[in-house]
Amino acid sequence: MLVDLSIYELSDGLRRKKFSAKDIVKECYEHIERFNPTVNAFITIRDKDTVLKEAEEKDKNITFDSPILYGLPYILKDSYNTKGLRTTAASNILRSYIPPYNATVYQKLLDVGAILIGKTNMDAWGHGASSENTDFGPVKNPWDISRVAGGSSGGNAAAIATRMAVFGIGEDTGGSIRNPSSWCNTTGLKVSYGRVSRYGCIAYVSSFDTMGPMAKTVQDCANILEVIAGKDPYDGTSSPKSVPKYSDHLTNPVKNITLGMPRECFGEGLDSEIRKLIYDAAKEYEKLGITIKEISMPMLQYGVPVYYVIGTSETSTNLARYDGIRYGQGRDKFSKETMRRIMLGTYALSSGYYDAYYKKAQQGRTLFIKEYHKALSECDAILMPVEPMPATKLGELINNPIQNMLADIYTCQTPVGVPSLALPCGFTKDHLPVGMQIVGKMFDESLLLQLGYAYQKVTDWHKKSITL
Repeated sequence: MLVDLSIYELSDGLRRKKFSAKDIVKECYEHIERFNPTVNAFITIRDKDTVLKEAEEKDKNITFDSPILYGLPYILKDSYNTKGLRTTAASNILRSYIPPYNATVYQKLLDVGAILIGKTNMDAWGHGASSENTDFGPVKNPWDISRVAGGSSGGNAAAIATRMAVFGIGEDTGGSIRNPSSWCNTTGLKVSYGRVSRYGCIAYVSSFDTMGPMAKTVQDCANILEVIAGKDPYDGTSSPKSVPKYSDHLTNPVKNITLGMPRECFGEGLDSEIRKLIYDAAKEYEKLGITIKEISMPMLQYGVPVYYVIGTSETSTNLARYDGIRYGQGRDKFSKETMRRIMLGTYALSSGYYDAYYKKAQQGRTLFIKEYHKALSECDAILMPVEPMPATKLGELINNPIQNMLADIYTCQTPVGVPSLALPCGFTKDHLPVGMQIVGKMFDESLLLQLGYAYQKVTDWHKKSITL
């Protein structure tokens, strides 16, 4: 299949006229027709004939100097504003909302000639770890449709795993790219805060939200990040740091690198199969000449409360605009999970409780940042699990709010702003995918991508395919 090829291979094939953009798009729609009725990855699918015409135009105009993403079909999490195409954030409040402008990330992809196929399902407003908290029906895990795909970018991961698109753009606040990537056997990158513009992406937690790539491989993520990263005049929090040619650095030697493994991440509460698979991955890294070092990060136990107090507080503020007056429907259309988060955040910010909860959480955030700085002074990057368990059964997380929050226990280092790469590292005895994550220093995406690329060169977990 063409859609099994990497972005580089597809781009090279298009330039050499081995196949056409129209051929790739056709394959994607064939997979959508086959898989989407079961997994429910999409909220909006663009008209097939319209997209095929766009692909034909790309075929006519492609040259050897065309950008690497030119003519390649992709998907967007439905939290990105797309002018003239509805954006719902998976909530009935915005079921009919048509944005008047484009998100910066979407505009950058338009500018390089990538072809949007559709907008994907997610936990409404990003509130969840399973893509069940959606007004458009839950996303099902293509490896086992009785289980969740992860969240909140679950539609993206399910679509990429079933080859309904070549790549996707997700959003990660507390694990929303990494969680579904881990549970669907795909690769996803949470970038450093400010590395990619947030402009035009519906906010969950403004001081945590990051926009990043989701794809089949680490190499694909590097190719995508080169396009979407960079300073944006519309986003005051975007970084002015120059954007490296990430793909050029993938083959840099990884010897003399030290990977830290926090003992707190591998004790009680972690599924034994996941623990073994990540230790196996560490052995593969040792074969590559990388030093594995046990480190301690005792502050990790406070990650969930710090993340959720600040996160729900900013949610309370961000969602206040959806009052049905300027756009959207009334507030009665919010889901129970979203209402729960609004109430928690409003309580934490209220008079008499602000100092006890929100201020304390911000102080905890500072300590959390210091903890990561200390750990990353002892090693070059950190190797840890993405999730404490394999993909859960449908209904288990959405019906258990505390367990839903605890699913973020290894991914809520978001308050620190550091990047993290999630990639496949094996399967359980029930043939459920397992992912690991590599966490690095701020704006050290190049090193993470090098480490991930080196691992995928000597393993084939990321090549395992779906059969429904």
